[in-house]
Amino acid sequence: MKKIDRKKVVKEIISTGLYLLGVLLFTYFFVTFIGQRTEVNGDSMETTLANGDQLVVDKISYRFREPQRFDIIVFPFRYLPDTHYIKRIIGLPGEIVQIDEAGTIYIDGEVLEESYGREIISAQKRGLAVLPVILGEDEYFVLGDNRNNSADSRDALVGNIRRGDIVGRAWLRIWPFGGFGFLRHQ
Repeated sequence: MKKIDRKKVVKEIISTGLYLLGVLLFTYFFVTFIGQRTEVNGDSMETTLANGDQLVVDKISYRFREPQRFDIIVFPFRYLPDTHYIKRIIGLPGEIVQIDEAGTIYIDGEVLEESYGREIISAQKRGLAVLPVILGEDEYFVLGDNRNNSADSRDALVGNIRRGDIVGRAWLRIWPFGGFGFLRHQ
């Protein structure tokens, strides 16, 4: 019968424990400061994102630069805990956003040239943007790509998104594998 070296066993237990602690700390640091996984729930971002898509959200880049028009961002819904929305930035701080009866989006009186909307916004879906929406110095106006089926800045429950409420930028689709890849923002 082989004799067990207790010092060696204790050393292995401590080594494994430290390794696991390191992995846990790295994971915590990554999820808290760098990126997090999130799942798309609903069809408000179709055709860009589909219900059930799994994404990695980049939480660090906005520490070094400001959000840009057409970035796809994640932010909390203020009325339901643990609920986050994912939408595309349309209006930037200090701008005036309005949607006319034909569904055309205007930024500071100029037509917004974009191709992300799944369809033209119907006159009934203009919401708050039927009148000019004046964005504050730290506010963003967001829309879902499925413009006629999205709760976004046109809805008073969502409204304008403050800079400090932005969790991060949708960065990478990891599921389904057939759609794996970096998301197109600009």
